[in-house]
Amino acid sequence: MKPTSPETLALAGLGAALLDFALAAIVVFAGVDRFAPPQDLPWKPFSLSQPIGLATSAKLTRLTDDPAACRAALSEGGLTFRDAPVREQGFCSTADTLRLSSGASLAPAGPLMTCGLALTYALWERQVAAPAAQIAFDQPLARVEHYGTYSCRTVYGREGGRPSNHATANALDVSGFRMRDGRRVTIASDFRDPGPEGRFLRAVRDGACRLFGSTLSPDYNAAHADHLHLDRSRYRICR
Repeated sequence: MKPTSPETLALAGLGAALLDFALAAIVVFAGVDRFAPPQDLPWKPFSLSQPIGLATSAKLTRLTDDPAACRAALSEGGLTFRDAPVREQGFCSTADTLRLSSGASLAPAGPLMTCGLALTYALWERQVAAPAAQIAFDQPLARVEHYGTYSCRTVYGREGGRPSNHATANALDVSGFRMRDGRRVTIASDFRDPGPEGRFLRAVRDGACRLFGSTLSPDYNAAHADHLHLDRSRYRICR
């Protein structure tokens, strides 16, 4: 009987090692799939009821790029909405926009928003702002006040400047919050406060940075001294 060559033995050993590795990988994947939090796994479905996790930002981006899936996620999260008509004016557009009818605490209610912005806002309100209010004030969050979303203009309204995310209803300017007991906390008055009001506002700003593209606060510049600018741009900045 002809002896087995060293090369054949080496290939057989390599094949066995690869098989062992593949089986181990399958076992590890099955364990991760079963026991890891769904918000940390990119292949698990998105849900507004899930805390923010390692895969949340990627899931939001994927849903933002799929209008039908984005709207399904809003509906599954208990939000109702009505689609808005598409209007084009130069670099301004209301494509893929809607108005939330229920399920959000925005005041004024129902601003024009892209679906991606609405979905990201809903997650931020539920998983960041509402828990932060409960921690800071032992009170439920009743209302999120804002200055608006859609505005057909350039950044800072400068002639010839680049279009603002507000020009496509892809940005929200949050001015303050009201608790169920009537306490009102505003960016203009309380952001620098060392007490619970300031800690609350800085916590919701920091939480927004994990979800939105750009999150701009009074720490950014004087133009944002009275609001948090939150948008779904691809360009990421947190200040």
